[in-house]
Amino acid sequence: QVQLVESGGGLVLAGGSLRLSCVASGLSVSSYDMGWFRQASGKERESVARISWSGGSTYYADSVKGRFTISRDNAKNTVYLQMNSLKPEDTAVYFCAREKIPMSFRVGLGGPADFASWGQGTQVTVSS
Repeated sequence: QVQLVESGGGLVLAGGSLRLSCVASGLSVSSYDMGWFRQASGKERESVARISWSGGSTYYADSVKGRFTISRDNAKNTVYLQMNSLKPEDTAVYFCAREKIPMSFRVGLGGPADFASWGQGTQVTVSS
């Protein structure tokens, strides 16, 4: 059973940066696409970024494209989300998750229903 633990959230001023980490244990995630998601208060969970199991393909929500970068270090069983030029509307709890099937050749960002093994989330608050 894989467990995912997110960290790196916090309070930051608009225009600032944060780097989120997601460490997996219990299972190597090197064969799985990984995703970052966020859920703002009172809103549905939305996809933010996805990286293929090989790391060769990345996908982003339009709202974060050019500001956020997803990456992975399979040797460390870890996925990262570098967030730059943060805006107040980026405020949310951020979650990571793994694709339900290994070595997926899915194209595109996908949605929460395509993922499993959710972490507990890390709060990101951006003040104006």
